[in-house]
Amino acid sequence: MGFVRIAIALTSRGESGYVTPPTTNLGATLNTKAAETAPHLSHDGRYLVVTSDRDSQRGIFLYDRQVNSLISLPGINQPQSMQYQGDISADGRYIVYVSEQLGKTDIFLYDRIALKAENITKNFIGEVRNPSISGNGRFIVFEGNRSGQWDIEIYDRGIGTPLSLPSAE
Repeated sequence: MGFVRIAIALTSRGESGYVTPPTTNLGATLNTKAAETAPHLSHDGRYLVVTSDRDSQRGIFLYDRQVNSLISLPGINQPQSMQYQGDISADGRYIVYVSEQLGKTDIFLYDRIALKAENITKNFIGEVRNPSISGNGRFIVFEGNRSGQWDIEIYDRGIGTPLSLPSAE
């Protein structure tokens, strides 16, 4: 199995150029010998969510560019199932992703503060794919085929939802 190298063209020096960590056999860094796909950055570029085939299982991983290491996401990757196609809110609080843990594709929302995942499509009839979350974490869009064709679905988490906003740094 080959691997895909993720190249990030952001630096803290204000110069352009690759700042990609080297590929290693260890699981504590961004690139390993496994496939790394579907990268999405937070608003400020600090957090990077990726799908990876580490440990012979497809899962969601979060890399913090400030400290150059992975951040633990307890409860997000479930045994004997695949998690993939992640996206991240502006400040990195929320992660949306596809999971097959219940025997069908579902969209889950993971809250990094509460350390829990919520299945937002548990009552959705049909398949789902390619979720994306708004910067403030209120809206989630994804593709769904409940009408027999792939359509865009919009999920509103509602007024009063704890928002995810970038800091004014």
